Amino acid sequence: MRFLIDFFPIALFVAAYKLHDIYTATAVLMAATVLQTGIIYGIDRKLQTLQKVTLVLVLVFGVLTLVLQDERFIKWKPTVLYASMAIVLGAALWGWKKNFLQILLGSQLSLPTTVWGRLTVIWVAYFLFMAAINGYVAAFYSTEDWVNFKLWGYIFPVLFIIGQGLYIARYIKDDSSDAKKS
Repeated sequence: MRFLIDFFPIALFVAAYKLHDIYTATAVLMAATVLQTGIIYGIDRKLQTLQKVTLVLVLVFGVLTLVLQDERFIKWKPTVLYASMAIVLGAALWGWKKNFLQILLGSQLSLPTTVWGRLTVIWVAYFLFMAAINGYVAAFYSTEDWVNFKLWGYIFPVLFIIGQGLYIARYIKDDSSDAKKS
């Protein structure tokens, strides 16, 4: 269910682009992201920092795209988002000696400190990769190609989530087997 909630703004954006143009698609993306954020808040009664940042960036870059009639703003929004997340996580980890990933997810997931450190480095690398690949496609390919990349490029986050799950699975304790032993 969560995957569908995460995916529907992109799907609607692509559909609106295919049926109309980048400006209609941008307006649809803005509305869908507001709706998505409302749904997530309705379910969880809170929003994660990444969800708030994404909403703000979609609205700011969307408004710039529509008001200035310049598609470059919406095309570069993912690069700005991913690069910002990499900078924040990296600066916190290496500059301030704080692991924001552990701070944000530590109450939901119990992992050794060294694993949290490696996981954060993996997230920084992932965000840098996503920023670079989006920037490359936005700069050197047509808007049509970039929109298609937004749809089919969704495989990268899916693969990242699966890989991350496989990486941390060995560190997660099985409470049900511990209960049976007692």
